[in-house]
Amino acid sequence: MGYDEPGRGGLSESASASPVTGAEAVLDEPETEPGRDRFGVYIVWETLLLLGFGALVYLVWREDPAMLRGSGLRNLIVDVVGLGLLALAAGLTLRTAAVNLAIGPVAVAAGLHFAEQSDRGVLATVGTATAVAAIGGLLLGLVVVLLHVPGWAASLGGAAGVIVYIEQRSAPVLVQGDYDPRGTAGQLFVGFAAIAVFGGLFGAVNPIRRLVGRFRPTADPARRRGAAAAVVVTGGYVCSTVLATLAGVLIASADQRVTPATGLDWTVLAVGATLLAGTSAFGLRGGVFGTLLVAGALGLFLGYAQARGWTVSLWAIGGAALAVGLVVTRMVETYGRPAEVVGVPAPPLAEPVSGGGWSVAQPQPVGDWPPVLPAQPAVGSTDPWGDRRWESSPRTWDVDDR
Repeated sequence: MGYDEPGRGGLSESASASPVTGAEAVLDEPETEPGRDRFGVYIVWETLLLLGFGALVYLVWREDPAMLRGSGLRNLIVDVVGLGLLALAAGLTLRTAAVNLAIGPVAVAAGLHFAEQSDRGVLATVGTATAVAAIGGLLLGLVVVLLHVPGWAASLGGAAGVIVYIEQRSAPVLVQGDYDPRGTAGQLFVGFAAIAVFGGLFGAVNPIRRLVGRFRPTADPARRRGAAAAVVVTGGYVCSTVLATLAGVLIASADQRVTPATGLDWTVLAVGATLLAGTSAFGLRGGVFGTLLVAGALGLFLGYAQARGWTVSLWAIGGAALAVGLVVTRMVETYGRPAEVVGVPAPPLAEPVSGGGWSVAQPQPVGDWPPVLPAQPAVGSTDPWGDRRWESSPRTWDVDDR
């Protein structure tokens, strides 16, 4: 049939001309977005973030130089690491295209648990909270991948369950233990920076990038994306809840008290910071140094506001970060997607092909059709179609009979 021949046009021709290999083989429908993402947009945006970070450092230095040295610097680092862990938790699930909106309530619940139980030992308390968070993240991930429902909806339900636990307390809780993270602020910052930067670098590798973002829909959002996507999304929920737990413990131990609250303002701030860092709201795409720079900038801004005596709501900061982050998402999706891939040109055809790809290209010219009859012999020659020779010549047996 005509559509089985190699000369036809259409999507199948382009797919057969460029076989799916390497990173593109990770996607279920690699032909929808083939090629390697462009990173120029991340370089430009992260350069702007670096300039903004430098401007905030200058403003803080002018307002309160003590904040950038000694104990003030250690306090600032602990705040930056706490915010950064929440941003990493949100960014990881955004990369998997299944955002976890329960990270803020999880951080508050972990802080309350640490404040109440830290006198029993830091490792035991943090280990218990981390194990519970991992189990909760696993259950949440299974709900998302088995039912194949949007992550924001499932995680919002999980956040409601965590808020019920938080509302069992009606007054602020003082931290019972004596752990002070400011003594190890440098090590904490190095660990956070290593996770953020190396995670971004691994995410820049195209096969890993496509695998992490495999859950991102390419056609029908309700279509299942395969076992690999399910494993990645479930792992993302487990890691994000653990990171949120560590952030809550760190913030509680630094403040020495935890006020019961829903924690959704922390969720908004974390998601806004992640979008502002260059992670796409649609999943899959993100930068390298953006999370580190945005976490540092937010910590500096909060310190600067405190030095100026401003009363700033986390809702306001998170909402502003979300607004700018949505613009960044549009920029990343527009200028970060792969460039159009130009296929290998097909060999020239003898005759133009029409009919929308259903005509069959002939490999070589064909002679006249119908075929021409043999040329007629000249007059006087023996007619090959006349009487048979044995009928027009003398018959031998007749002569013998005479």
